[in-house]
Amino acid sequence: MVKIKDLGGLGEERHVLSLEEIRAQTEQCRKCPLCDGRTKIVFGSGNPDAKVFIIGEAPGKNEDQQGMPFVGAAGKYLSELLGYAGLTRDEVYIANVLKCRPPSNRDPKADEILACADYLRAQVRAVNPNIIVTLGNFATKFILKTDEGITSLRGTVQFAGRFMVFPVFHPAAAIYDRSKREVLAQDFALLGEMLKQRSDADA
Repeated sequence: MVKIKDLGGLGEERHVLSLEEIRAQTEQCRKCPLCDGRTKIVFGSGNPDAKVFIIGEAPGKNEDQQGMPFVGAAGKYLSELLGYAGLTRDEVYIANVLKCRPPSNRDPKADEILACADYLRAQVRAVNPNIIVTLGNFATKFILKTDEGITSLRGTVQFAGRFMVFPVFHPAAAIYDRSKREVLAQDFALLGEMLKQRSDADA
């Protein structure tokens, strides 16, 4: 089984679990109080061999009910944004930092993020993407281990260990602040260009 280093350059090599094995562990998780309020875990969905791994923040009401990430208004907009990159949802893998919905869609707490961290790291190792796209502050700060905000990092290429990371605004932010829509469209178009360059280089 292939071994790769921990996300975030932690340096410790681990056995790479399959997504099915990780899901089975996640479904049994009782590491934090969020498990008591969940309808379903929201594990992740998409292509298990995706070149692009998209990381959001936490499930909302629709996600909690359906057990799938980004199925509400933000999810519909995310699908539209993927089009700017020449991608469909079937071609990417999507997961959240948290696998259970916080009450009233509040922000994730530090201990909740810590409790869920190993599941997300294991998912990234399993998919082994070329590019990780982080949506918004929580995903970006977690993956890059930084206190720098999304406004200054968005649209730039960063690295976490050996993984290329591309932070962008969260689609939900653009639903409430339409001025972010043009920026998001530009960033996803740039993502498409980066993927094409990577594909041409590998050809």
